[in-house]
Amino acid sequence: MAGEPSSTDSLVAPVLVVQTRERVYRLRAGDVYNVGRDPAADVVVNDPRVSSIHAVLELGAEGWEIEDVGSRNGTFFDGRRVNRMVIDHDETFRLGHSVDGEQLACSPEAPPGGESDRDTGGETLIVPGRSLAEEATVTQFPSSLPRRSSRSSRMLRPPSEVVRITSDKLRIGRAADNDVVVPDLLLSRHHAELHRTDDGRYRIIDLDSHNGTYVNGSRVDAADLAESDLIGMGHTTFRLVGDELREFVDTGDVSVSVQNLIVRTPEGKVILDGVSFPIPQRSLVGVIGPSGAGKSTLLGAITGLRPATEGTVRYDGRDLYTDYDELRHRIGLVPQEDILHNQLPTRRALLYAAELRFPGDTRSEEREQRVDEVLDELGLARHADTRIDRLSGGQRKRVSVALELLTKPSLLFLDEPTSGLDPGLDKTVMEMLAELAHDGRTVIVVTHSVANLDSCDRLLVLVPGGRLAYYGPPTEGLLEFAQRSWADVFQAFDREHERDWAGEFRTSPRFENYVAVGLTDDIGPAEVHPPAPPPAQQSKLAQLSTLCRRYLAVIASDRSYLALLGVMPLLLGGLIAAVPSGQGFAGAPGSNIDAATKLMILAFGACFVGTGNSIREIVKEQTIYRRERAAGLSPGVYLMSKLLVLGVITALQSTVLVLIGTIGVDMPPKGLFTSVELELILAMALLGIASLALGLLVSVSVNTSEKTLPLLIVLSMAQLVLTGGLVRLPGTPVLEQLAYISPARWGFGAGAATVDLDTLSPHEGAADPLWKHTIGTWLLDMGVVAGLGAIFLALAWYRLYQLRPRRRGARRAI
Repeated sequence: MAGEPSSTDSLVAPVLVVQTRERVYRLRAGDVYNVGRDPAADVVVNDPRVSSIHAVLELGAEGWEIEDVGSRNGTFFDGRRVNRMVIDHDETFRLGHSVDGEQLACSPEAPPGGESDRDTGGETLIVPGRSLAEEATVTQFPSSLPRRSSRSSRMLRPPSEVVRITSDKLRIGRAADNDVVVPDLLLSRHHAELHRTDDGRYRIIDLDSHNGTYVNGSRVDAADLAESDLIGMGHTTFRLVGDELREFVDTGDVSVSVQNLIVRTPEGKVILDGVSFPIPQRSLVGVIGPSGAGKSTLLGAITGLRPATEGTVRYDGRDLYTDYDELRHRIGLVPQEDILHNQLPTRRALLYAAELRFPGDTRSEEREQRVDEVLDELGLARHADTRIDRLSGGQRKRVSVALELLTKPSLLFLDEPTSGLDPGLDKTVMEMLAELAHDGRTVIVVTHSVANLDSCDRLLVLVPGGRLAYYGPPTEGLLEFAQRSWADVFQAFDREHERDWAGEFRTSPRFENYVAVGLTDDIGPAEVHPPAPPPAQQSKLAQLSTLCRRYLAVIASDRSYLALLGVMPLLLGGLIAAVPSGQGFAGAPGSNIDAATKLMILAFGACFVGTGNSIREIVKEQTIYRRERAAGLSPGVYLMSKLLVLGVITALQSTVLVLIGTIGVDMPPKGLFTSVELELILAMALLGIASLALGLLVSVSVNTSEKTLPLLIVLSMAQLVLTGGLVRLPGTPVLEQLAYISPARWGFGAGAATVDLDTLSPHEGAADPLWKHTIGTWLLDMGVVAGLGAIFLALAWYRLYQLRPRRRGARRAI
């Protein structure tokens, strides 16, 4: 470089003392020094606004100079952005923002006598030709330059736009007619308004938005604002500074700090023990460890779905647990199981998901555009019309990732994404995740596969007991444990289970380099607000429409299941028709002893089809439901979609059952208020729907589909016995009382009242009061069937509601 001093001159050239928030460096002439966020930089500045290599320092012809090397957020001096500047006095620069960017204090200082070996007083002395690893010691940043306050540390990013407030009302939203337009599909078209009050203050008012308006992490309908308050809408955070509204868009360049996470079971057992580590922005972090080491527990804790008992997770300086209701929209989670209906084509499945996740006022073309963008990004465009179950394992995992990318999350978590994949697909998936991370988001992946860990930027190793044994670059992991392979490492964990692996790592240089240096000060949690349920992305009616259409599409796409639904009532009806019925449901009193048998099998058939239709429908979708519930799906709407679709199917099946089953059966000329056949259809259809509700309750109460078949058999046989047609129930202890909660008892009673069964086929002993041939008895029987169905549905809803993401309760700030 022209004008560069010689090595002789460097001995008498001024030393540049550089002071950051964490360290003091003394730079000698003769080299170019990189300043940035990269741990390998010569001068490290830990701030997410600072680029990896942000600027360079070097001694030029006129003295020491600082030059910005195309950083994203700029280098500033006295509030103005500079590209290159000579440092001829004590100067302080700000990196990443003109007002509250990280300070870089630079002071030229000539060494006395030109001695290059002077005592640095414990400061980092950097001499040309020597690496940072060879330098001696580090001093902490002096107290004369304090750290940020707790409030300002919650907003680390420079504004993407500053709006001057010139009117008393400012409307914010996605539509082009707003005063502040935010092109984010998580915002409603007209989302909120900012009002200036009579006393000169400001007030934010939510305009009934779907995803809500948040102030300091809490959802509000309206709230008065102070300058320190953060206003959240979708991926955007606003902050008032005087008469300016500063807009901060979360583009994915966020850092995460996990600090002292501890998870205890209700019995007090510790399953995650004091885990702390920083996650750099745009990085892929792999989490490995033996079975039972707490990997899934850690994943639940840092996603906020299952918060830790103690500790904090900081999302760009904000407490994730405290502000979870707002920040949940910026987090994506791909569980090990598929989270889409495999029977649907890829694009169609994603479009249904987009309907559920985006606000109800989102136009169809907007949703289609976003789906197509994600398909292109993941290389799935050519598989858009292919059924998901016909894709390869790696492609199916890409579809699950595509679902989460619809809302542009800044953090993406994956649980065992390569499970069951061959080595080639394993490598492909890990390379895809690395590309996603480097394109503008942070990706954390829990995996058992260790073959392609080199794709990760950071590797986290847990030992049994949920303790951190290593965190750093994958290339240094085996060196830390002095083993040749990860299989040897895991064997060592098992063989030396008493060894304090976590304690050894805490005292190692790698802990200082990769953990301690990246953790922010724990300023203590802010006030924790009562947990709020996930906001619905659409109105409940719109959600119901989407779920019903999707469910019908799933059923229609499975031709074998569709054929079974049609054939089952035909077969059962034919079997019922084959049962002898004497004179049918007509004739003189006491003339037909087979009528009760015919009616009993009709009731059994209605119970069987109703319960059989529903008993697997929730448990087989539990992974899909849990993820959609966390994203805002209403449990009541989900349950109602099942009831409506399956209810119509069950009612039609029951009708076919009665029509075929009563072929050739003599009927009385008139029932209680209409034809006997119609009254029997109504009774059996309602009985089938009540049994459907019972099946839904069972489905949401079991954890595997395999348990449903035995329960279907038990419930069907119990319903058969409790109809009252096989065993005389009045006066029979236990069975009589148990029958009160059986839909079959009351549904059979409604049919018996219609045909006057007690007169047609009398039993020994007193007449059954539920079989009286009166309209009052028929209405009572039908009302109790409907009531039992409602009770089963309410219990099923409660079970579904309990599957919501857990929240950590309020706690005191320390």
